[in-house]
Amino acid sequence: MTATHPPAFRRRLADGIELLGSMRFAVSLLMFICVASVIGTVLAQNRPASNYIDQFGPFWFELFDKFSIWHVYNSWWFLLIMAFLVVSTSVCLMRNTPKMLQDARSFREYVRASSLRAFPHRAQADTGLDVPATVQRLRQLLARQGYAVRERRDGDSVMLAAKRGSGNRLGYIFAHASIVIICVGGLFDSELPVRMQVWLGGKQPLTENMLIADVPASGRLSADNPSFRANVLVPEQGRISNAVVLVGDGALVQPLPFTLTLKKFIVDYYSTGMPSRFASEVQVTDPEDGRTFDATIEVNEPLRYKGVTVYQSSFDDGGSRVVLTGRPLSGPRDFSFEVDGKVGQSSPVSLGDTGQALQLDITGLRPINVEDLRSGEPPQPKALREHVAAVTGSAAGTANEHLRNVGPSIEYRLLDASGQAHEFHNYMLPVQLDEIPVFLAGVRETPAENYRYLRIPADEQGKPDEFLALRAALADPAQRREAAERFARANVGGADGQALQDSAQRALDTFSETGLQGVARFLEANVAPEELPRAADIVIRLLGAAMGELRAMVRERMGLAPLPQQGEAAVLADAWSRMAVAALSDLALYPVPVLFTLSDFEHVQASVFQVSRTPGKNAVYFGCLLLVLGIFTMFYVRDRRIWMWVSPKDGGSHVVAAMTSQKRTLDFNREFERLRQALGRLA
Repeated sequence: MTATHPPAFRRRLADGIELLGSMRFAVSLLMFICVASVIGTVLAQNRPASNYIDQFGPFWFELFDKFSIWHVYNSWWFLLIMAFLVVSTSVCLMRNTPKMLQDARSFREYVRASSLRAFPHRAQADTGLDVPATVQRLRQLLARQGYAVRERRDGDSVMLAAKRGSGNRLGYIFAHASIVIICVGGLFDSELPVRMQVWLGGKQPLTENMLIADVPASGRLSADNPSFRANVLVPEQGRISNAVVLVGDGALVQPLPFTLTLKKFIVDYYSTGMPSRFASEVQVTDPEDGRTFDATIEVNEPLRYKGVTVYQSSFDDGGSRVVLTGRPLSGPRDFSFEVDGKVGQSSPVSLGDTGQALQLDITGLRPINVEDLRSGEPPQPKALREHVAAVTGSAAGTANEHLRNVGPSIEYRLLDASGQAHEFHNYMLPVQLDEIPVFLAGVRETPAENYRYLRIPADEQGKPDEFLALRAALADPAQRREAAERFARANVGGADGQALQDSAQRALDTFSETGLQGVARFLEANVAPEELPRAADIVIRLLGAAMGELRAMVRERMGLAPLPQQGEAAVLADAWSRMAVAALSDLALYPVPVLFTLSDFEHVQASVFQVSRTPGKNAVYFGCLLLVLGIFTMFYVRDRRIWMWVSPKDGGSHVVAAMTSQKRTLDFNREFERLRQALGRLA
């Protein structure tokens, strides 16, 4: 049988407790917490994984993901450090508090008289009074200065022990206790209680979409759950009695002790179109007694009921009904068709003349878009929360005086049969860029990318009709041939006219198939490098003139007036044509042969609420109060101790006094001088 060594075990246990309660261990923990706080501040938290993959790359994402730095404050290692800090500070408190309290209560009246002569701050005096009278005078002196006094007699001599500011010890106790209380309160209000139920209580976060009624018991938290932070989206006239708690990559359903109905979501605007106020008018129903009352939830003005706080977190679309108009971007026909849908729903569509079947997912409607377009570049839509923060509150000051509401926009996604998807963001109204009103049609492959915008010039009626008709004409070989003939006839005739017509026809054919990029490749393949700049200039002029004839043909068939030939109107017409040529060239890079524009919509708002039960915040508030009291006590309450040995001498008394303090500051020195002078006056 292996012999045990209880003394060795107890020694190791004592060493472990000593380490846990040591200053160096606590400082090390605080250092790690500081590093974690820096990470959580510098690195945006709780973003989609694709954002971090795009920022760091797959390898570093996998490495960092093991340490959950995307949500530092709820990561396992941060919670573990916090728990160790609580244990370390608690051990320190339990080990030192009794000694501190005992020292604070003690007068240390059994100090030997001979030891007083070794104190740096000491004084002596002789008086003509006997010992009892001298002791009485000294007690009165100390009492006037706020000292508590205890007396010890030793024969004919008396030792007076006085103290003041013993509450200084409480400052250390309060400060350390506050750390424990704040950490415990923070841990209680973190994800730890929910995660403990997952680890130990058999709860399993849901990773699939399902109706609330179909959620099994393992996916539901108790209505009496002591602490949680959940989110819920409520459309106008919708009601909820459950919220969703996100846990890792899954979610748990949290029942609420009331039913919340969103009667109306309110957005107020400044004159520039920027939002100035967000509010939700709600109705709260208590299922226990049927009591109902109305309330308004605003930013920084939450609803509190039955220990649950409901914050106005954000807002979203609640299933708005939209009408999209589809226009083909390929083939010689220009026509339109409508798609009725709702945000969040899908519809099958057929693309242009190809007949290709795709799935149209309408992902978002934004009735307002407040942007600063001074740079001449199309805006990049922000996440809703970032957009709201950028145009409201302090951000809505003079620094944003150039912000303007450019109108509604629609976001949708097209998926083909193979599952390949593209995301689109199109504005309903033309936007003024470079002095030309253009319709912006954005496209991207993944959410991590910025939108790349097609700029479609608007016609005199503020519509894209003329451009789309010009696109259809360019795709028609017969109309390209007619435009080339009209161009040649208007410039030269005879054999030279035929050659010019052939050149214009070739330029239009190449441009219609591959855009300006194809024209450039054609020149590089057929023109010597030294002649390339001159040839490019000639071809661009030729193409521009031929496109001008094609546009004139389109306007004739649309019943529009001829283009002006002089004045400011002619300059704007030329700018429109250049913008149209650039847009037609970019169509070669547009991934789908159809453009959907927003024709009409019926906006349905939805509020995003954060619902929380955080009893630990009261502990945090109390801990903060203790921390303030502790720091104040440590800095402003000074511990003072005075010993006075009074012994008989030549019919009078001899007094030896000594004074000490934890910190010998200038105030302490001045107080000692006052004591020395007071003793001198006793003589």
